[in-house]
Amino acid sequence: MNARMPELKSAFEAAGFTDVKTLLSSGNVVFSTRGTSEPSLQGKAEAAMSRRLGQAFLTIVRPIDSLREMLASDPYRAFGLSPAAKRIVTFLRDEPKSKLALPIELEGARILCMEGREVFSAYLPSPKGPVFMTLIERTFGKEVTTRTWDTVAKVARA
Repeated sequence: MNARMPELKSAFEAAGFTDVKTLLSSGNVVFSTRGTSEPSLQGKAEAAMSRRLGQAFLTIVRPIDSLREMLASDPYRAFGLSPAAKRIVTFLRDEPKSKLALPIELEGARILCMEGREVFSAYLPSPKGPVFMTLIERTFGKEVTTRTWDTVAKVARA
């Protein structure tokens, strides 16, 4: 994300979203709105960014309650990960068209499981850097957004 958070917040407010908060300087926006479909909200947010910021960024919307349910279900529990493992969640706009044979691994990064449009991965930090992003982009393309489990928890508490 290459936008300043105050400008991003203003773009969402100008589009009619309420209770707008940005979190962690990484493009996480929490807001309230009347019941509208996720694709409609995504389009509205991207149009607002284009108008106010001069550039639209890929937007993936999830209801806050679905994030809370995901955290409570802890899909990582079944995998017995090392305490040093970093847990990450990749959010997809659409469910993949084909079923994947999981887990998929690349140099210590593993895609463990999927639930709907959420992909749960883990990796051990290494000198090679964020290998997990290479694995995710090879598997799902670039129209995704990935957050750490801790970031998802912070967003869900907002």
